[in-house]
Amino acid sequence: MIKRIIIGIVVNAFSLYVLVEFLDEVTGKGGIKLFIIGGVIIGLLNLFVKPIMKILSLPFVIITAGLFLIVINAIILFLTQWVINTMEFRDVTLVFSGVGSYLIAAIVLGIINWAQNLLLK
Repeated sequence: MIKRIIIGIVVNAFSLYVLVEFLDEVTGKGGIKLFIIGGVIIGLLNLFVKPIMKILSLPFVIITAGLFLIVINAIILFLTQWVINTMEFRDVTLVFSGVGSYLIAAIVLGIINWAQNLLLK
């Protein structure tokens, strides 16, 4: 159980690293602190908020054949940015430049999480 939680945090931190390093629209300041804090926040949001969002948006997910899950991931990334910037961690910021950057980042995050689930099972 603890091992799975730690792996989830590491994978989410790696996902955030990939987003910050390879997408010009996503900028982050804080180095390893940003990635660890962001990994924990994404993990908590995926654990508590994402299942509720999936249940509430089930008709949209069915109608769009699952593509609405990208929007849910984008909302998770928006909430992650909001929490990091609102809590004002010392020298840690995360900024997405617009709605398009959230959607692109959500696709990348979804692919990395899919690969994690594929490798761990």
